[in-house]
Amino acid sequence: MTSITATFFLLGILALASVACAQGPLGHLTQLQEGRSMRETSTFREGKDGRYDRSAPPKGDLEEKSNWDNFRVPPGETHVVMDRQGPGVITHMWFTFLGPEPQPWAPQGSANHQEMLLRITWDGADKPQVEVPFGDFFANCFGKRSEVVSLPVVVEDGDSYNCFWPMPFRKSAKVEIVNQSDKPISLLYYNVDWIKKDRLPADTPYFHAQYRQEYPVVQGKDYVLLETEGRGHLVGAVLAVRTRSPSWFGEGDEKIFIDGEVAPSIWGTGTEDYFLSAWGLKRTSTPYFGVPYFDQWGIVGGHTSAYRWHLADPIVFQKSIKFTIEHFGWIAPDENPDYKSTSWNERQDDYSSVAFWYQTGASTFEARAPHASERRLPSLERATIFAHEAATHGSGQAGPQNLGQLYEGPQLLYRPESKDGAWLEIPIEVRESEPLRLLINATTSYDFGTYQVFLDGVKLGEPVDFYSKDIENREVHLLDFWPEPGRYVLRLECVGKSPFSTGHYLGIESVRLRERRPRVKDWAHDKGKDWRVKPTLYG
Repeated sequence: MTSITATFFLLGILALASVACAQGPLGHLTQLQEGRSMRETSTFREGKDGRYDRSAPPKGDLEEKSNWDNFRVPPGETHVVMDRQGPGVITHMWFTFLGPEPQPWAPQGSANHQEMLLRITWDGADKPQVEVPFGDFFANCFGKRSEVVSLPVVVEDGDSYNCFWPMPFRKSAKVEIVNQSDKPISLLYYNVDWIKKDRLPADTPYFHAQYRQEYPVVQGKDYVLLETEGRGHLVGAVLAVRTRSPSWFGEGDEKIFIDGEVAPSIWGTGTEDYFLSAWGLKRTSTPYFGVPYFDQWGIVGGHTSAYRWHLADPIVFQKSIKFTIEHFGWIAPDENPDYKSTSWNERQDDYSSVAFWYQTGASTFEARAPHASERRLPSLERATIFAHEAATHGSGQAGPQNLGQLYEGPQLLYRPESKDGAWLEIPIEVRESEPLRLLINATTSYDFGTYQVFLDGVKLGEPVDFYSKDIENREVHLLDFWPEPGRYVLRLECVGKSPFSTGHYLGIESVRLRERRPRVKDWAHDKGKDWRVKPTLYG
């Protein structure tokens, strides 16, 4: 090729690139598309007996029955959303349904989306290529409803679940929702958009999404999000962590092994770095990464969930991939053999995850989503004392108040008119001498006061300001100690209020004694120390 020809060739390439850039991400819409659009929907179809009949056309007349566009899925049953022959490509799925809290249409409540299993099977395969708790598939973990605004997944207002992952299939596509709750799925609406094709290219890979969990993670082994053989590319991950230790969990690096390599060629710098954040994680939602749920920093029992979509940077493999992440981080000195707090300790938190990828051939990913009863996080509480059942109080009125989704049961709402003579006492019974964390599961609100906390007359920390602009749940962690068996009294005395608060009220759901990890008992650094002399809270 002469230099002049090479120059013109290069200019041509640059011109094409310039046109592509000018078109932007919507440029493909100027090209004609193959196939025809189809939709699976929950719209009401009336059979000859007046009941729903999947084979009937939409009712679509002036009777109110035409608006009965939803389903009730009883406990233990499976609802088939789509069962179609291919070839084709699912381009979009939208779902909505009632939340778990009791309401007029569901007085006893409904299934939580963590208790629902999304199952998708391509071409009649022996096992589903997608098998994920419904909420986790949409980056909504722990059964919590959270907003997500990203490119492939959008959960508007925490209750409108959308995904735009392209999902090709050759012979058939079956989409199912399994209700593994003891309550029904109520008012299930959906639309699944797909394009029926004449053919798909022979090397078209299949979409996969699979769930794993370890409660807690296995000591000495990195947590595995994905391990499969075949050819394809990783396109995303969702990770949920419930902490069992104080301090920050996310120093562990991601390590990705490509095509059977012994040592990982892709090695990260920390958990928050993999999720494209820095210096920790906080709530955010962006097109490529986000943290839909984060409750409190550094506590025992904190919850964090994050998503990372590899849309512009898919992780490509030709033969196999193994995607792992370390579970290392900061830890309290009483969990360290040398009684030191360092940034590099193997932690024992609860992990669950979803890996999203495309591959050719059958996946060799072995993990199956356990039943909803096993997906529920185990309780960390050694004792829970509900305030509305046990508390006594000073001047002012007190009584139970139901705050819906905020708590499973009622809180105690204490309403003193001023700080004078305003106090609340809750008895605590300790059955065994062991390392525990003492905390209050409380409410913050616009008319709440500031209270000093005491245990058997011992001052615990600084006064706690329970004011917030909106009504929110907040755990107030107070003390790490080895109490002797017996009866104790937790006392909260009102000492004033925030200048922004309109009152001195106090809302307490419960007082809790939360377990510490077994190694705290094994090392026994603080055993025998008198917590009354030096009250300690590790963070």
